[in-house]
Amino acid sequence: MMPAGRGLGGAHGGAPLRDEDDAGWMREALLLAQRARDMGEVPIGAVLVRDGEVLGEGWNCPITRCDPSAHAEIMALRAAASRVGNYRLPGATLYVTLEPCVMCAGAILHVRLARVVFGALDPKGGAAGSVFAVLGTERLNHRVEVQGGCLGEACGEVLQLFFQERRRDSAGPSGYQTVG
Repeated sequence: MMPAGRGLGGAHGGAPLRDEDDAGWMREALLLAQRARDMGEVPIGAVLVRDGEVLGEGWNCPITRCDPSAHAEIMALRAAASRVGNYRLPGATLYVTLEPCVMCAGAILHVRLARVVFGALDPKGGAAGSVFAVLGTERLNHRVEVQGGCLGEACGEVLQLFFQERRRDSAGPSGYQTVG
């Protein structure tokens, strides 16, 4: 796992964390992840910020919305674009508790974000450097500064606890998972 404060590359080679600002916004994203968890969704939260102002917030809700694109990042991008009245959001930073997937990375590139700060790595589908490096590839016309590991342990723990509880709740009396 990447230690806090270490970047994955991106347009600026992984600049150091911007101290308490990044940690503070990530704590906000963790609060939004709790909303997803309370709805029975995978607990991922996202906050989109520009010049110290929240432009959009989101949390995972693909199950409750019956929308496979309703990831936390997409919900925050939609809210911000609606608020600003423009689908481009240059100069903005997205704080998200889990490394974005390929779908979300594509949307992040289209809105022209300046920076993405994420908490936990996604070793199975991360698109910000752990599996794919979509956000920093030089093959595209826009690159995003990427910073991983911000409150990474806390973000990862929220996800681990969610999936442990889900496995425990789906196990039958003998401990074997029931087939439904």
